[in-house]
Amino acid sequence: MNLTKERRAIDAALDTYRQLLDGFTDERFMETPPMGGWSYSEVYDHILKSSLGSSIALERCTHNNCPPTKNGPNFWGHYLLITGLFPPGKIKVPEEVAAKIAPNKIDREEARNLLIKTRKRIDGVTALINDAPKNARWQHPRLGMLNAAQWFRFIRVHLQHHLKQLERIKNSFAKG
Repeated sequence: MNLTKERRAIDAALDTYRQLLDGFTDERFMETPPMGGWSYSEVYDHILKSSLGSSIALERCTHNNCPPTKNGPNFWGHYLLITGLFPPGKIKVPEEVAAKIAPNKIDREEARNLLIKTRKRIDGVTALINDAPKNARWQHPRLGMLNAAQWFRFIRVHLQHHLKQLERIKNSFAKG
């Protein structure tokens, strides 16, 4: 895995989230799309808080502050890491995880602050990845046990995945 490439892709995704954020009105940002599902606001809340949480798991791995395990990614974890994509179809998040990461409606200012906080966290943990022990792994709720580099890749894939969701929301509003 090329960490420099992954970092550039994460930065590009965060730049896109920032640019899109500036193009929303406050009302549209909070509005539930005609197709139903999450608002822009809820997507931003989910993706940024998830990225922050993933960076914490990544950092635990870099400090080898993980319970000992020989386990690694499961089938879907390998799929994501190899393809750089989420599995096809809708992903059903386990209920205990869904309760923890249930999206909230946040305003644009809070989204901006979360973007800044996420970028700072990514800045802080990126330099630690190369020296992280490969066998230090932290449990992902759907993908199995991931090491620091794998968590970094997950952050990138997850950020890009939800950019596609923002496009679907935009299309829903356009169709009315």
